[in-house]
Parts: sequence; C-alpha cells; structure tokens
Amino acid sequence: MSMGDPGVFAQMAGLFAAAFGAATILPFQSEVVFVGLQLAGTLSLTALVVVASIGNTLGAVVNYVMGRGIERFRHRRWFPANAAQMARAERWYARWGVWTLLLSWAPLGDAFTVIAGVLRTPVWLFLVLVTIAKTGRYIVLAWITAQAMG
Repeated sequence: MSMGDPGVFAQMAGLFAAAFGAATILPFQSEVVFVGLQLAGTLSLTALVVVASIGNTLGAVVNYVMGRGIERFRHRRWFPANAAQMARAERWYARWGVWTLLLSWAPLGDAFTVIAGVLRTPVWLFLVLVTIAKTGRYIVLAWITAQAMG
C-alpha cells in the first residue's frame, strides 16, 4: 500500500482524528486505533507514531488555546479561582508546574494543557514538552504492542 491509496489515507486520517480527539476534552481513545493499525501491519510503525503524535499534540494545542481564552474571565464571580489562589498557582506553576506537561499523555494530562494556557506557558516550551510526552507515549505503546505480539 502506498500513501496514494485511499485505504491508507483513510487509516491515517482516522488515526489522526482519534489522536486529536483524545487530547481534547472529548471522550476519545486513540490507543485502540493505534494498536489496531499496528496489528494490521498495513502502515509503517514510523508513520503511525508520527501521525498519532502530531494529532495528539495539536489536540493539546486546542486545550492550551481554550485555557488562554478562559483566562480573560478571571475576574468573573463564577471563575473557579480567586486572585490569591491564581497568584499562588502561578508561583507554583512557574517553579514546578510546567513539568506536569510531561504527563500530558496521562488520564488527567488534558487538564495540565488547559492550565498551561491559563497560566500563559510560553508556546515554544509548551510544544516542546507536550511533543516529547505525546510522542514518547506512542513509542512506548508501539513497543508494548510489539512485545505482546512476540
């Protein structure tokens, strides 16, 4: 199969969509799609990792942008944190919190990507840490799957 094959394109698009959705607040699971395609063996493992990583990272960027957008409502009564809590969170996050982005692949990792937007993590740092986390996740998943296959 080549990339020009409609079946390959559909598989890649499906993986991208699942990975993108899984990184947002939507209830998607990209692991099932990734492992299924790996087991099918119709696509290269490198292509699977690259497409899933890009989709998952871009989904995290959506969360970051949402965090940046919701921050403008910081002074509204319904905002979940008051000024003192936000100041404390900003100090903690500036010192330690940015490293939570390395856990952005984990079940609560989507919240970290939103918080990174609220607390205005530099985009370049956000992208570096999230890309490492998301790509590492798919590499480990591919390795575990390969080991299970024998």
